[in-house]
Amino acid sequence: QVQLVESGGGLVQAGGSLRLSCAASGSIFSINAMGWYRQAPGKKRELVAGITSGGSTNYADSVKGRFTISRDNAKNTVYLQMNSLRLEDTAVYYCNADLRTEWYSTNYLYWGQGTQVTVSS
Repeated sequence: QVQLVESGGGLVQAGGSLRLSCAASGSIFSINAMGWYRQAPGKKRELVAGITSGGSTNYADSVKGRFTISRDNAKNTVYLQMNSLRLEDTAVYYCNADLRTEWYSTNYLYWGQGTQVTVSS
């Protein structure tokens, strides 16, 4: 079994910072891309940032210049450093990982359970 566990969410004032972590554990052979998504109340889940196994990154326009995604391949962990937080960043943040559990298996996308980020004025 594979688990993705997020941590680091919480309540922060506008302009503040938070760092989210997501650790993948279990039977993992290799991890391809990892990413962060978010879902605000009444809205669809949207991509925040993604990172490949080689370190290439992409960001939603709304977070460019404020958020930074990184990963530690040795720890199967992806991070999201969030600076200059805004009220509109309030959402549940989910991580995902495109991985395979055995050398012969196909890739599958796993999701974490989500962590709440609330930005207050």
